[in-house]
Amino acid sequence: MNPKKVWSNLTVSDLDRTTKFYTDLGFKFNGKSNDLTSFFISEDNFIMHFFLKDKLKANVEIEISDAHIANEVVFTLSAESKEEVDEWEKEVQSAGGKIVSKPKAFGQGYYGLVFADPDGHKFNVFYM
Repeated sequence: MNPKKVWSNLTVSDLDRTTKFYTDLGFKFNGKSNDLTSFFISEDNFIMHFFLKDKLKANVEIEISDAHIANEVVFTLSAESKEEVDEWEKEVQSAGGKIVSKPKAFGQGYYGLVFADPDGHKFNVFYM
């Protein structure tokens, strides 16, 4: 087996709000339909699809966790510096996200924060 691509499928309750949030953070828009909004994340163009919850649940026929309560995955976004991590905090709050863990040093040479998007999906912004 050798998949040519990998992408994520997450659920959201409001496509317009999600589109605005990720656009405000500077992610590259990949398109939108009645069921999903999509973005390229990072220089590798990792694709994140954000589906309306009922649509994704019907398509994959599994229970979808509520990201406000539990997480299936926490994505890590690399930062170039501590200052960039600090800038993420401001940008996330300005875009309507929630800071879960404020920027701080941890371990030897590590610095980061954790934020949640409006639907509770968690991201770790990390500099080392």
